[in-house]
Amino acid sequence: MNYSTTTIWVVIIGLGVGTFLLRFSFLGTIGNRPLPEWVLRYLRYTPVAVLPGLVAPLVIWPAATGGVFDLARFLAALATVGFGIITRNNLAGIVGGLAVLYLALFGLG
Repeated sequence: MNYSTTTIWVVIIGLGVGTFLLRFSFLGTIGNRPLPEWVLRYLRYTPVAVLPGLVAPLVIWPAATGGVFDLARFLAALATVGFGIITRNNLAGIVGGLAVLYLALFGLG
């Protein structure tokens, strides 16, 4: 399809305004008031719930292989989780997973 420049900008601005209003509806209405303790407790689990949803498709169907499962990337993901759990250090998990990825890519061909 061939969209005009005006149409593209209208869509971009509309999405920006929509995103702002969606976030403001929650953050703007609360203002400086403290959140209840039960809300804060549940908000702590948000990154833990969102990150697997973002990472899992990249591990199971990586774009680098055209969506075909790749054992090297799967092993690197397992190593990242393992290093992170053992060391309790995010950077160690990332570096360990990176090392396993390159070793597996080299070793598996």
